Amino acid sequence: MTVTERVELAQNAAGRMVPAMVNGKPQIPYLGVGKYQARGRKAAPPVRSSKDYPENGDKRVPDLETALRKCGLRDGMVISNHHHLRDGDRVALMALQAAAKLGVKDLTWFPSASFPSQKAAIELMQSGVIHRIEGSMNGPLGDYCTQGKMRGMGVLRSHGGRWQAIQDGEVHVDVAVIAAPTADFFGNADGSHGKSACGSLGFALADSIYADNVIVVTDNLVTFPCIPWQIQGNNVDYVVEVDSIGDPAKIVSGTTQITRSPDRLRIAELVARFLRDAGIMRNGFSFQAGAGGIALAFVDFLRRMMKEDGVKARFVRGGSTRYLVDMLQEGLTDYILDGQTFDLEAVKSIASDPRHVPTSPFTSYNYHGKGNFASMVDAVVLGATEVDVNFNGNVVTHSDGRLLHGIGGWQNCLAAGCTILAVPSFRDRIPVIVDEVTTLTGPGELIDVVVTERGIAINPARQDLLDAVKGSRLPIRPIQDIKAEVERICGGNPARPQRGDRPVAIVKWVDGTVLDTVWQVG
Repeated sequence: MTVTERVELAQNAAGRMVPAMVNGKPQIPYLGVGKYQARGRKAAPPVRSSKDYPENGDKRVPDLETALRKCGLRDGMVISNHHHLRDGDRVALMALQAAAKLGVKDLTWFPSASFPSQKAAIELMQSGVIHRIEGSMNGPLGDYCTQGKMRGMGVLRSHGGRWQAIQDGEVHVDVAVIAAPTADFFGNADGSHGKSACGSLGFALADSIYADNVIVVTDNLVTFPCIPWQIQGNNVDYVVEVDSIGDPAKIVSGTTQITRSPDRLRIAELVARFLRDAGIMRNGFSFQAGAGGIALAFVDFLRRMMKEDGVKARFVRGGSTRYLVDMLQEGLTDYILDGQTFDLEAVKSIASDPRHVPTSPFTSYNYHGKGNFASMVDAVVLGATEVDVNFNGNVVTHSDGRLLHGIGGWQNCLAAGCTILAVPSFRDRIPVIVDEVTTLTGPGELIDVVVTERGIAINPARQDLLDAVKGSRLPIRPIQDIKAEVERICGGNPARPQRGDRPVAIVKWVDGTVLDTVWQVG
């Protein structure tokens, strides 16, 4: 099915109209938090025999074209990549362009996330090489999708949702192409060493386990064995050596720099004070913060408060940054459990400190498993593009309806003991708190606190938190009051986007059901 065809819609439990069929596959509408129970067994790759591989273990082939040809890449297949090198990655486009040279068409590109540096994928969509992207689309690729130009429908999943989709057989990966900062000729691979070191390779782990064919691409080939390894060579078919897999300096971006805005610094300080005054900041607690400017500033404020009060965390969850590394080195936490490494200081740390542990979405976020780390975290601090008066959150579209961001681990983190959205009250004179979010990415029943520079709103369902901060000097206010004040400043809310009647992407919930629809805009 293409987005130009008529789409049958159904209303889900959140009151959102969602497609019953996406890219030829039937969908289950969102049923509510914890209401859908998956059944069946996990997917599995085909059985292979060692006789089909070199007895000396050397799986090297001269280039990606050769590797893709040997994998049997053909029209309509699914090809996947990871994004640990973020905007510095070169391997994803390298693989897609190699597929184009082989004359392959109608591929589903299944990245763990895509970035502006991969804008050239638009040309491959226009020429028919790529049919659709099922994965986070940041910047130009998301905008292209929102305009209705992608032939297939986009599918947006969280990091945990991506693992769930692979293991449940919802997405069958035909060929996984893994950028590896270090690898040996057998295919063992590591992300924490080499000239292009990026830290963890956790986002590629599911692909390496479940894909029919796995290619490792490296610019640092070492003699067997590659120690440590995060990807097991026994799951790898071919190894390709190239001059460069990417630029690790571009792991760091404008979104991974501490804010300098006085308003945003106030937000960060209020979040840290809230954790302290609510009694969440205590010996043995755990927390997770994103890599945005406010979240990074929050970690710095919290670090100071922990030192003042003599408090030590048992573990912190990452996206790791140098701010978390500083806490580890200062003895303020026992461990960093790292799902994604956001700057070069954190890359160095994960390579050298055994207390800095690489993890994957399976351990951290996968909802269809026997538990995950996200639900064990005491508090998580996240951002959002919008939040509404019912505490629903949006992180994928802006108020104009344009798809410009991915979900990442945001949805999965909502399972924490206390979920905090740290957001400015308005951006470019557009209020962030609205009557109803443009695109629903996270249900309000899982979002506990909204912190702005104009006050802190606590979800009325969390009476325990309201009681915990009663009598504190924190500026606790109803979310409707903050919204009204901001609207007076900004002159009201902007008009709702004039969306078309064509769905261009769907937002999946952590259990694989369809939470909302992204609609075409002009």
